[in-house]
Amino acid sequence: MEDAAILELYWARNDAALEETRKKYGGLCAAVASNLLPNREDAEECVADTYLAAWNTIPPERPRLLRAYLAALTRNIALDRLKRLRAQKRGGGEAELIFEELSELLPGGDTPAAELERRELLRDIESFLDKQNSRARHIFLRRYYYADSVSAIARGLKMRENTVSAQLMRTRGRLREYLLERGYDI
Repeated sequence: MEDAAILELYWARNDAALEETRKKYGGLCAAVASNLLPNREDAEECVADTYLAAWNTIPPERPRLLRAYLAALTRNIALDRLKRLRAQKRGGGEAELIFEELSELLPGGDTPAAELERRELLRDIESFLDKQNSRARHIFLRRYYYADSVSAIARGLKMRENTVSAQLMRTRGRLREYLLERGYDI
């Protein structure tokens, strides 16, 4: 079923929207959740929470790209769950590596100023990615947005893991320079 038809089911408050979402995007949501969370049960709960969040937010939201919207919902729900798991001393998984790789670029704190800085940083990262070649952008997004492992990215792109790791390191380096030029204190 096309995304526009699925969105119409949400707007009509038709329960079939959830089943169609599961059929078309269940695998994507499961992959995003599994890449971030340490065990299968948590990932499955995260996917179920994603469907509930989609039901509760569409309407009023009308996502332009349903795939990206669902991936973002899943990612945010999984990250929230991961924070709770860390607080319970049960963390782990691919997310730990991702946060470690990007830690020097990310602002900390929960203050309004930190939130404003985080939003500005996200806009600047989007601007940076728009200027990268499609392969570098694709690898960066698969790693840091969808939380894919280096080996999964390498398999998907038919590349060696070392090549993917090197590409990520170069892209992070360029991103660091780009952010320093814009006045970030990294």
